Amino acid sequence: MWADLARRTNRLVPDASVAAVADALDYLCLAQLYLCDNPLLARPLTPADIKTRPAGHWGVCPPVNRMLAALGPLQAAVSDGYELHVLHGAGHAGPSALAHAYLTGRLGRAHPHLRQGEAGLRELVTGFPQEDIGGEITPMIPGHLHTGGQLGPALAIGQGTVLDAPHRLTVVLTGDGECETGTTAASWLAARALHGTGDHGTVLPVVLLNGQRMGGPSVLSTLTRAELTAYFNGLGHRPFYSDGLDISQLRQAVAEALGAVAPLGIPGPSSVLVLTLDKGHGVPARLVGTPAVHQTPLRDPAGVPAEFDALADWLASYQPTQLLTSSGRPRPHLLPALPLPRSEPDGLPAPRGCVAASAQVAAGAVGRPFAQVVPGVLRARAEQGPFRVFSPDELASNRLDLTDEHGRPAPWAVEVLSEELCHAWAQGYTETGRHALVATYEAFAPITLSLIQQQLKHRSVRRHAGLAPLPSLVYLLTSLGWHNTLTHQNPSLTTALLAGGDPALHVLTPADPARTGAALTFALRKLDQCTIVVAGKHTKVHHPQETLDEELRHGIAIWPHLTNPGRGEPDLILASAGDLPAEALTTLARRLRTERPGLRLRYVHVHDLTALAEDGTRPLALAEDVFVRHFGTRAPILLATSGHPADIHALLGRRHPGPRLTILGYRDPGRPVSQARLRQLCSLDDASLWRLATTLTDTLKETPVP
Repeated sequence: MWADLARRTNRLVPDASVAAVADALDYLCLAQLYLCDNPLLARPLTPADIKTRPAGHWGVCPPVNRMLAALGPLQAAVSDGYELHVLHGAGHAGPSALAHAYLTGRLGRAHPHLRQGEAGLRELVTGFPQEDIGGEITPMIPGHLHTGGQLGPALAIGQGTVLDAPHRLTVVLTGDGECETGTTAASWLAARALHGTGDHGTVLPVVLLNGQRMGGPSVLSTLTRAELTAYFNGLGHRPFYSDGLDISQLRQAVAEALGAVAPLGIPGPSSVLVLTLDKGHGVPARLVGTPAVHQTPLRDPAGVPAEFDALADWLASYQPTQLLTSSGRPRPHLLPALPLPRSEPDGLPAPRGCVAASAQVAAGAVGRPFAQVVPGVLRARAEQGPFRVFSPDELASNRLDLTDEHGRPAPWAVEVLSEELCHAWAQGYTETGRHALVATYEAFAPITLSLIQQQLKHRSVRRHAGLAPLPSLVYLLTSLGWHNTLTHQNPSLTTALLAGGDPALHVLTPADPARTGAALTFALRKLDQCTIVVAGKHTKVHHPQETLDEELRHGIAIWPHLTNPGRGEPDLILASAGDLPAEALTTLARRLRTERPGLRLRYVHVHDLTALAEDGTRPLALAEDVFVRHFGTRAPILLATSGHPADIHALLGRRHPGPRLTILGYRDPGRPVSQARLRQLCSLDDASLWRLATTLTDTLKETPVP
């Protein structure tokens, strides 16, 4: 279908129109970088028309502009029911994305001050980098997918966008510098892991082999054409080449590549388009091939006469008045190659009944082990609609049996031995409106930290732009360090994410398998959140469910079965966050109630760590009076967490209870130790907890009440 569409538009849309769009994009990019006035060169250029401190990136724009121009007729011709997306690997192409969105009219829809017209063109050019939009690709620029500032994951994210979407083509623009990253290198072969996992759409990778990364020649550019062809053939991709100079040949190469591309998951070779247009094409001859082309090749044309003359000639070479009218609109001969803006989707419906559905799951899971509860939740979710589980070859190890009655893996569960790829696939899947889960060892999840942080930034910008919410990013961290050797002990993902302060982040620490099932059900029904569920696969202890609704809604609850009745200040407050801490502290609570029956005890379970945050900083942060109702004003607090104690200290911030709070959690032992010894070193064994609790309460008795 896509090859036929390309061939048809090649016949119907003149090459001259596509070439004119490419020139217009190049000109608008250059003008955004350099001009503070005179955006169409309506009068002779003067130094006063030039920005004194030009900023932005030119180098990647020319090859990106060629691809946007060549794909424009296809995007314009896509019929209802089909989708063609362009996903940028390089956020530096912000001027290109802005220029393209301006020419298509989509930019003006999202930002009225940038509508096509004399005023809008002036603002586009002279206002770059745009305040509140920025100079790089973000969700503030409509019509361009770019999901984070980290180089490398674009190809895998593109693969994620077409899973279970046979109607979708995603063209991924990947720089040759990005091809040096491990994530991109793994993405070529990793597509084989998707064989037999469903009916998927199509990804056309486009490698912008412009010869350079930021500081010098790219590694890929050192290969001869024969070596490059052998390299891609070995990866299972047939390369099609174009230098981009001849628009007709570029369009033909796109059609040929689309003719040889295979839907994702289909065995056999596919295709890749290699665009060899040099980086910064069009720069003055003396700068060709130098690192200067990466950003603004001419550093001070307003103050250096030779640079001014070079810039004036460069700008004039595009003949902007032949491309744009005096009122700042594209001239008629560009229009056949420009995709007109379409109506935007309304987004996903708001989820309903999250708490009720989660409570129902928990009620049916009481007494059942993790290995039964969690796979059951995931199977049930897969039956409800598009859903994917991604895991770095650890489903069986994590006791997540998702095979059918014949022992075959569920087609909606994919394993590949790369945390980055699992995240990128899930990111592409959720960015296109479907729900996904990444399940991995707690210790290795920090590998994806930067990717998660970039996605949180991306989602934050989406909210700022008023875009419809997307399904949440959900991680299940299991195989916890408490039951692993030293190298498999690292709860740092939640520590780093909590430090970022993003209000969309939730860290769930359920107390038992039934609550874990409820937490996952809850998280997978929510929109626009990032939820990390920390739950050990070995947990066997179950706790009463009467407070589950409160835990899900508010992230915290007092457990009445371990709490003395009455409103007065207790003698001791025990608080758990996580399944192992809940097991340890409930054992302690029962012993205290037996051996010290006169002790007034309150037991609190923290289901979502963010409930502990300072009031007003996060959605679930407890109001001050509610915080006091849980943690009192005078009683000693013994809080145990499965993660780092520092997480709790940081969350509490200015309302930290001070010396009356003792936090126990993971501490690196510095050497391999047994599981029992690790708990002793962290003071989470029964004997250490008893000594600590009795010491705290005895000290309280000896302290006069002020």
